[in-house]
Amino acid sequence: MINDKKVQPLLEVEGLTVSFSRYDRGWNKTDLEVIHSLDVTVNAGEILAVVGSSGSGKSLLAHCILGILPGNAKVSGEMAYKGKPLTEKRQKKLRGHEIAFIPQSVDFLDPLMKVGAQVKGVRGTDEKMREAFQRYGLDEKTAELYPFQLSGGMARRILISTAVMEEPELIVADEPTPGLDLAMAMETLNHFRELADKGCGVLLITHDIDLALNIADRIAVFYGGTTVEICPAADFKAGKDALRHPYSKAFLDALPQNDFKPISGTQPYAGRLPKGCLFADRCPRRTAECGGEILMRDVRGGKVRCVHGD
Repeated sequence: MINDKKVQPLLEVEGLTVSFSRYDRGWNKTDLEVIHSLDVTVNAGEILAVVGSSGSGKSLLAHCILGILPGNAKVSGEMAYKGKPLTEKRQKKLRGHEIAFIPQSVDFLDPLMKVGAQVKGVRGTDEKMREAFQRYGLDEKTAELYPFQLSGGMARRILISTAVMEEPELIVADEPTPGLDLAMAMETLNHFRELADKGCGVLLITHDIDLALNIADRIAVFYGGTTVEICPAADFKAGKDALRHPYSKAFLDALPQNDFKPISGTQPYAGRLPKGCLFADRCPRRTAECGGEILMRDVRGGKVRCVHGD
């Protein structure tokens, strides 16, 4: 059950499972499970950075929170916002207001509407739009352009401007920095930090782990559609010996500053998941215990889904 502690997280996701109905070669309808027993929380006033390889479920989590999955999706588990179930009705009410979304794809912009109208939305003002444009290096005349007239970096900045117009209480940012130069990427993340310091919660999905470490409070590591570790950002800065899960350690080793050290194998395909630990086939610490049910547990101020995590 979603916890009922006195200090209630802003967003709670517990035991989330997402599958998609599809037809195989024989026209038999099957369900492809792509997220499995995923757990994550975001507190008011913090930035939780979500990292992991492509295909690990990061963007699907964002779409699930916003309630924008396609019609063939099946969702189970629990999601709560401010301690109350995040139902479809609440998602529609909160989306774009209390909960802001910065999508990964700039195709989310309406191609038939000028970007100024999209940034202002229903309750935005010209003054707030000008403030956002100034912060993100956009000329006021940009408001009169259509999305096809924008560069990739400009479109990215428009999406970010749209999300911060109504002073949301939760921002779900899915890869907000690609296409931005380093200075603008850091400006964006520093803005998230300012909003978090004022009480906003930020779920930051990113591949730019080095940039995220400058502003994040905690890091959630995804692998194969589930959470394998959640820890203070300081543990990533301290090095792999401070981490708990073998995949988290391998992920850190694979970063550019660590010479891209690889490990053999690949992330398991959603349609052929192994029993037990999803990382076991690639793990140097694998034992027979890894074939059983693996639950998240508390270790050294963090959480880890591993029987050997220490």
